[in-house]
Amino acid sequence: MTTPIRVGVVGYGLGGSTFHAPLVAATPGLELVAIATSNTERVAKAKARYPAAHLYDNIEQMLAAEPLDLVVISTPHATHAPYARAALAKGAHVVVDKPFATSSAEARDLAAMAKQHDRLAIPFQNRRWDNEILTVQKLMRDGTLGEIQRYESRYERWRPNPKARWTEPGAGERGEGVLGDLTVHLVDQALLLFGPARRVYAELVTQNTLVNVVDDAFIAITHKSGVISHLFTSPNVAILGPRLTVLGSKGAYVKHGIDPQEEALLAGGTPGSQGWGEEPESSWGKVGAGDDVHLQRSEPGNYLKFYEGVVHAIRDGAAPPVTTEQGIAMMELLDAARLSAREHRVVELGQ
Repeated sequence: MTTPIRVGVVGYGLGGSTFHAPLVAATPGLELVAIATSNTERVAKAKARYPAAHLYDNIEQMLAAEPLDLVVISTPHATHAPYARAALAKGAHVVVDKPFATSSAEARDLAAMAKQHDRLAIPFQNRRWDNEILTVQKLMRDGTLGEIQRYESRYERWRPNPKARWTEPGAGERGEGVLGDLTVHLVDQALLLFGPARRVYAELVTQNTLVNVVDDAFIAITHKSGVISHLFTSPNVAILGPRLTVLGSKGAYVKHGIDPQEEALLAGGTPGSQGWGEEPESSWGKVGAGDDVHLQRSEPGNYLKFYEGVVHAIRDGAAPPVTTEQGIAMMELLDAARLSAREHRVVELGQ
């Protein structure tokens, strides 16, 4: 039998405990052997759920004690690249939670170090496998919508009580805020669906007076393919808009509501179990044109595909499920969005 890939997870907050550890534990070929967290409550929860995993206070202790093949970084944004570099230096591959870095320059440095050590640095973009994204891809393959012209994508929430980290002095300078939390998902999805960006326009503002970060973002992307993407993220929306609106020459697809996998993971569900990622008919989107509109079954979401792809990349030399080049492209676009918002102008890319 093939020896399992030994995995250590750094950070056991929402990302580590809800997404990474359960997905790693459920993926054939991966073995969760170590978790690094110094929070007493999180240590207790990790021990209870993963009794075979060794617990460490920090990444330094974990890297010194464990021979790891893969290290997963799920910590505050400003620590992503430094922790990933430390793991690469010890000879491990890395999966880096979003954002891949805090700037495109930092992302390029991380990619260069991974290449130098002949290891993979893989951005974690699980929401490529959200049901609505998989459904859009199916509709595009089928030609149902014709030529895609405009795409609107939203991660909106009503959270008048902000995250504590967002209220801290200097939080924005440390990469906190909606850009790294949710906007990066929307950017990745848009680039995945419609290809590289040609120009970017952005409005990045702070709405909640309690925070020291950008908490409301609008980004308009003109893709080289000609598609126009409008991306919205904010926790300040009291009535939520559609999750997706895709307009094509033959018809449209409109979907409300978010993929159910996060809720299932929060409830302690097992990824890949029977019915995983399925959505009830009441949550399906609509597709069609004019008077000819009908429900469109949502493709089942499947976050396991990410870590299955990681296994194939490490063992078989297959392309990673998300490449470092794609991570750099995401950060370049966010850098351009910041410049656009700061200078109130359209920024050209890829000249």
